Amino acid sequence: MTIRVVLPAHLRTLARVGTGEVELEVEGPITQRSILDALEAKYPMLQGTLRDHTTKQRRAFVRFFACQEDWSHESMDAPLPDAVASGAEPFLVVGAIAGGRRHSSSPDESS
Repeated sequence: MTIRVVLPAHLRTLARVGTGEVELEVEGPITQRSILDALEAKYPMLQGTLRDHTTKQRRAFVRFFACQEDWSHESMDAPLPDAVASGAEPFLVVGAIAGGRRHSSSPDESS
């Protein structure tokens, strides 16, 4: 089955793909694990960037979305929505953003 995966810019650069979306052939049930296995097989340079090499657990600053829902904390073996499995909707890999503007509690400092 052909699955569409959207990668963030830094992973596209690492994988040497020019477009934001890649297509993968995934065998068996369409799960986060099967997609990530296929992604790492096709682009071995991504191994260790999305999941820990040993535990295969998701990296802390990576999120996975399917059909506009965050699947990051779901079981890696849970079947993904039919729209992703059919290729109608992409599986999104998103780099979480940390940080932001620090707000001061002092009334003398401007924001």
